[in-house]
Amino acid sequence: MLQCYDCGKTYPEEKALWQCDCGSYLLYTTPELKLNKEKIQKGPFSLWRYQEVLPVSEEYRVTMGEGLTPLLPVTYEGREVFLKLDFLQPTGSYKDRGTSVLISKLKEWGVNRVAEDSSGNAGASMAAYCARAGIECEIFVPAYTSAGKLVQIQYYGADMVKVPGTREDTTLAAIRRAEEVFYASHNWSPYFIEGTKTLAFECWEQLEWQAPDAVIVPAGNGSLVLGLYKGFTELKEMGYINRLPRIIAVQAANCSPVYRAFHQGLDVVPAVKKQPTLAEGIASAAPVKGAYILEAIRESDGTVVIVQEEEIKRALLELGRLGVFVEPTSATVWAAWRALRQQEEWTAGQKIILELTGSGLKATDKLQELT
Repeated sequence: MLQCYDCGKTYPEEKALWQCDCGSYLLYTTPELKLNKEKIQKGPFSLWRYQEVLPVSEEYRVTMGEGLTPLLPVTYEGREVFLKLDFLQPTGSYKDRGTSVLISKLKEWGVNRVAEDSSGNAGASMAAYCARAGIECEIFVPAYTSAGKLVQIQYYGADMVKVPGTREDTTLAAIRRAEEVFYASHNWSPYFIEGTKTLAFECWEQLEWQAPDAVIVPAGNGSLVLGLYKGFTELKEMGYINRLPRIIAVQAANCSPVYRAFHQGLDVVPAVKKQPTLAEGIASAAPVKGAYILEAIRESDGTVVIVQEEEIKRALLELGRLGVFVEPTSATVWAAWRALRQQEEWTAGQKIILELTGSGLKATDKLQELT
């Protein structure tokens, strides 16, 4: 069942929708929460091993083996943390989690052409999975998007439209196009979050069926924050864990609407005027699901932190010295962890996961300028 976050109106999941009649966003309610550990271990080596709680029939599954990325322990200043190498997905970003489930649902609905707007990674992912599913797609991207991401989109055969101006201008252009084709927005679709929630299941499985104490994630429009919240909440409701891990969201100081709203005690996220940032993947001035993001962070006893541009540059180099090559958006979590180590008390033995979202190969043009 689909339900509007604001007005509460419900819709059958058989209906192809991306938005409520009231204009707000929809959330998916899993009809039966049931996960069997033995079935998981015998399932495919992908996020589809959690099929029991995913909203798509197996026959419509569109997959390229996404999920089950390594959980790498590293030691920093005498403290062990875990790096979730989610940039090792088929298209080089965590977005493949949500896209695989979303495109599978579109295939089930019989949708044959879509429009999507993206700062790069989601567009590349959408183009790849649409190609896999035989669905035509149009990807609207900001004109400033990294060249590596644009090349990917073109190679997958999507129709790409570069939009001058802000990230928000790109969204408006895609929504106008959506008057004629289905709007497969990863920011609006309830099914994208159903894919990102598998990150929670994987962390639980990879930590030998235990929840981490905290997960640090980049946050723009919040699909990872919301996926983690939904996944760990479902595990708690099934009795597999007894508490939610802290969700720590990271934003760039040059574009930090969630940070401002959270620390001002607001229940909604007002739009901000953003400045240019290396972390283009989280440069969202007005996140669609702002209220839900704040709810998820607070319910998990989490927080929101910001990092400066110089901190992002330093984090990129430090991760590189660990053998990890990521794009700037991913490096924000390492910068945040360095700051949190000094600001908060962390008990010895706590399991902290840093989610690394996108490959450095996506942004070689910009990274080359920093070396």
